[in-house]
Amino acid sequence: MDSIKKVISTELKNFESKFADAMKSDTPLVDSIMKYIVKRKGKQIRPMFVLSAANFCGGITEASYRGAALVELLHTATLVHDDVVDDAYQRRGFFSINALWKNKIAVLVGDYLLAKGLLLSVNNEDHRLLKIVSEAVQQMSEGELLQLEKARKLDIDEAVYFEVIRKKTASLIASCCACGAASAGATEEEIERMRLFGEKIGIAFQLKDDLFDFGFDQIGKPLGIDIKEKKMTLPLIYALQQSNRSEKRRIINIIKN
Repeated sequence: MDSIKKVISTELKNFESKFADAMKSDTPLVDSIMKYIVKRKGKQIRPMFVLSAANFCGGITEASYRGAALVELLHTATLVHDDVVDDAYQRRGFFSINALWKNKIAVLVGDYLLAKGLLLSVNNEDHRLLKIVSEAVQQMSEGELLQLEKARKLDIDEAVYFEVIRKKTASLIASCCACGAASAGATEEEIERMRLFGEKIGIAFQLKDDLFDFGFDQIGKPLGIDIKEKKMTLPLIYALQQSNRSEKRRIINIIKN
């Protein structure tokens, strides 16, 4: 990641400034929360993919920066809402929005971020970028709902697991790469290639993240959440496959309770 960042280090700094501007609000409370979000920014992996893809496909443009901001705004909105749903009080080692301002404000902040992203694209007529990212958000929601549906019965298998993470996680990374390519004027074939490239990286990322949930490393979010939420991730699927009948019953009973 560091080697990729070096290539676009100047562009990433430019993005930080543009993203901070895109987050501003005339409402004091909203502006305070936006500044808090900007201040505790993560590794900027998604903007990095947008800008890198644009760089690969002809060059970074103003539309590339807007595409990166759109993805980051929508992604941040989903994280804010996720923390409310998961009752999580930390994100990346910092207090979550709901921990500091309570759930009602956190939900409204997520809605605000979503609206800011939509307006950023509509006002600049970036309709192709908006379509790409909107399709990703739809898939993310479908993936989350599929996972919740399967968690009730604890009957998820490997094929369903990969369908869940393809939609829930990989679709967003895929949209980053597709947005970057589209913003640079790439052909539809090139956009699709970059989308598939991002999808594979997103799947690999989620596999690693699911393994972290069973570990002891401090990764900036609570551990063991997947078990508490009865999520059947690949380590658990493999454990059940390797267990005899009594072990399976014992494991499933632990998860259910």
